[in-house]
Parts: sequence; structure tokens; C-alpha cells
Amino acid sequence: MKLLMQFLSQNKLLLGLAFVKLLIHLVVNVMGGYGYFRDEFYYLACSDHLDWGYVDQPPLSIFILWINRFLLGDSLVALRFLPAIAGAALVVFAGLIARAFGGGIRAQLVAGIATIIAPVYLSIHGFYSMNGFESLFWMVAAYLLIRIIKEENGQLWLWFGVVAGLGLQNKISMAFFGAALVGGLLLTRERKHLGGKYLWMGGGIAGLLFLPHILWQFVNDWPTLEFMNNARLYKNVSFDAADFLSAQILYEHPATAPLWIGGVLLLLLHKELNRYRAFAIAFLLLFTLFVLQGGKPYYLSPIYPLFFAAGAVGLERLVDRFRQGWVIWAYSVLIVIGGAVTAPLVLPVLPVETFLRYNMSLGMGEVQAERHQKTVLPQHYADMHGWKEMTEAVARVYQALPDSDKVRCGIYAQNYGEAGAIDFFGEEYGLPKASSGHNNYWLWGPQGPGEVMIIVGGRAEDHARAFASVELVGRHSHEYAMRFESDLPIFLCRNLKAPLVDLWPATKRFI
Repeated sequence: MKLLMQFLSQNKLLLGLAFVKLLIHLVVNVMGGYGYFRDEFYYLACSDHLDWGYVDQPPLSIFILWINRFLLGDSLVALRFLPAIAGAALVVFAGLIARAFGGGIRAQLVAGIATIIAPVYLSIHGFYSMNGFESLFWMVAAYLLIRIIKEENGQLWLWFGVVAGLGLQNKISMAFFGAALVGGLLLTRERKHLGGKYLWMGGGIAGLLFLPHILWQFVNDWPTLEFMNNARLYKNVSFDAADFLSAQILYEHPATAPLWIGGVLLLLLHKELNRYRAFAIAFLLLFTLFVLQGGKPYYLSPIYPLFFAAGAVGLERLVDRFRQGWVIWAYSVLIVIGGAVTAPLVLPVLPVETFLRYNMSLGMGEVQAERHQKTVLPQHYADMHGWKEMTEAVARVYQALPDSDKVRCGIYAQNYGEAGAIDFFGEEYGLPKASSGHNNYWLWGPQGPGEVMIIVGGRAEDHARAFASVELVGRHSHEYAMRFESDLPIFLCRNLKAPLVDLWPATKRFI
């Protein structure tokens, strides 16, 4: 208790900034925005099938969601509460890192504000996904490594191992961050910290924590490797270095670009801060890796609070040197105003038509990271529309069936968003659980007999390969949904040509 009170006393500013971040998300969540996001339906479905892994992610965020649902329920406010908490904690660690770099209260303030207003963090902490926790794991690990270097305290590798292991169980990207840090250390004088028993013990802890997921991958024939390769080949948009850099500036906010770019340069070149050069090298290694591998621009986003902190320390020292303290306050006001201007682009606070006019007035385009047709709304907003209406359209078909068909009926959807929405909203209409060949839905197998099948989307000629009778019985459309979700045919199929279990392998789609 004494340590807790001491922490609270010493970090009033950071806790205040964290509360601002938390309050932003709580208010938006209570408002309801545009509704549930596509991936949230999938996460909810995964939490009904607890396992040591999933095709597209490790299990930790799903297990956390299972606990969250048990305690708080499935409402939008409940679902998005923990990502908001993780975002608030990220603000605290941005300030703690600034302090560890030698920054005073003003540097901590700037680092915290920059983390709050960055569009990418406002977005990922605004809905449930593993990405909402990813940046926090990265920054806790970075903070521990800073202390290892600063304090010559090798025992902290044990805690680093715990954080790394849990981070790996949240998202495999933790492995890329860890490898980049090792590469950075090897290329600097701080390579001396890579020796000793505590490093190996920490590595052992991380490995043990991650081992259950590795075993799951082995048992299931390494589905995540297949998923990642398919995403690279068929889904993700490739960016050259210039476009990738431009996306970083937009994601972190143009007003903060001087801060994080300056932070990278300071860690590389400043005579006092270059003992932490490994972090800047890690940034360059990750930047290069993601460009070469065709990664999405947001893959690099978890690292930026580190450079907000370093840049803020440099700014604080610069204004003190020239006795121009007003500059740091003016810059803080500037990034707050800039953040307020761009917030509606990533927080669903405006009515759709108002948002469209606002977006056009700013001249802001979408950074299109996936290969899909352009939609009226940006993808992160379009994927919040049309899901209940789609479920209602399916329910009308199901409810029109005679009772003799209902007991034999299954529902098949083309992707996890459609299947997850039917699973989530369908209980209200008495619908059976949905099946799909997309990602982990394929591993779960067909749900129900499927002798009669309602199929959402796809083409009649493809469905006719499995069913003798294929009838178009409905259509779902929504003007704001993704293009491939905005005009969905609904088919009623009968008379399977082969047992569903024999047809199932051909439905597999890991992407």
C-alpha cells in the first residue's frame, strides 16, 4: 500500500493525462458511435471457443475478453472498457519513459499529450482487439530495457521475460520487437547487457509462457504461418518506403512528426541519449522489415510513445538552453488543437453525413492497407455498419421455413464478420450458430446438420456444386457498409450432394 501511495503521489500529472485518455473513450463508448466493429464479432465468437491459439492470433486477448464478458457482459461499453484502460496505461508509460530518459515534468506532459492525440491510438483503443494491448506490452518492455541499461540491473531481464511472454501470447509482433531490440543492442556498446544468467532466465520465462501456443500451432499444422503468407500475397497493400513513412506521419498525427522524428535522431546522435541508441536502430530495422514484407503501416505504431518521450526530452532541453520555455507550452497547445481537429476521423462522434462533409473539408484520404473496393466511409467506419440489418435479413428467411426444415437448417457466411454478427445478434431471433470457412471458423467446423442451408453471399453457381437446389430468397444492402458487404445475396440451399463433413475441407480460407 505504501508503494502504491508513493507511485500515485509521484505521478499525479501522468495519472491525470491517463484519466483524460480514458474519459475520451468512455464518453465515445457511451455514445455508441456507429456500433460494433467487424473484428469484435469475431473476438466474441473466439471467446466462446477458448483455446491455446487461433488461426490469426494467440489466445491472451481472447481469454481476457472471456473474463471481461463474465464480469461486465457484452454491451458496447463493456466490450471496449479494457482497451480504453490499456490506452490510459500507455499514456502513463510514455511519461515514465520520458522521465527515464532524464525528462522533467514538461517532457512528460508533451509525451503524454502526443500519445493521447495520436489518431492510431485513438482508433485502436476505441474497439476491442489484440492491438489495443500490443502497444502497452511493447512500451512496458521498452521501459524495462531502459532501466536495465540505465541502472545496470540485469535482474530486470526476469520481468522483461514475463512481459515479453505475455506480449507474445497477445500478438506475435512482440517477437519482431524483441528481435529488433536484440539487433539494436548488438550494434551498440550496450551489447554487454546481452550476457549473464538473468538474460537467459528471462528468455526462458518468455519461452515457457509462449510454449502452449507453439504447441497449439504444431498440433494444428501451423495455421498462422499460412494465414500470414496469404495475407501478404492476397490481402495487404504493398507500400514503398516513402508511402509507408507518409502513413506513419498520418497515423501518429502530422503535428507530432517533429517530436518522434527528433526522438529517433536524438537517440541515434545525442551524446547523452545515445546510450539508448538500440531503440532507434530497432525502429529502423522494423521499418525496413515491414516495408520489405508488405506489412500494414500500423504494424509499426506500437513503438512511437518511446520516440514521443525521447523527442519531448530533447525539446525540453532545447527550450531550457535558450530560455524559451513558452515554446513547449505553445507546442503542447498546438498538438492538442491538432488532435481535436483529427479526432472525428478516428472516433465515431459525428453523424455519418456530418462526418462525410467534415472529412471532405479536411481533404483527408484513407490509408488503404487492404485490397478492397473504395467505400463511402473509411474501412474502420464502414466495418461498423450493417451487421444487425444483415442478421435480420437472414432471420426473415429462417423464420419463414417450416419447422421440419428449421431443425435441419444451418447458416453459412463468407467471412468471420458475417458469421460473428449472426452468432452475436442471432440469438435474439432464434438463429442457429453460423458456419464459415474463414480463419478459426473453419477449425471449429460446420455448426449444425446443414441439410438445409441459408448461405449469405457468394455465387449461386458455386453453391450449386454442393447443393442440388439453390434459390435466391433475399438480399441485404447497406449504403455505409464495406462494398463487398453492401449488396449481399441470401440463398436457400437444399439437398446436399455429399456429407457436409466431406465438403468442409474445400471451404478453408485463411486470410
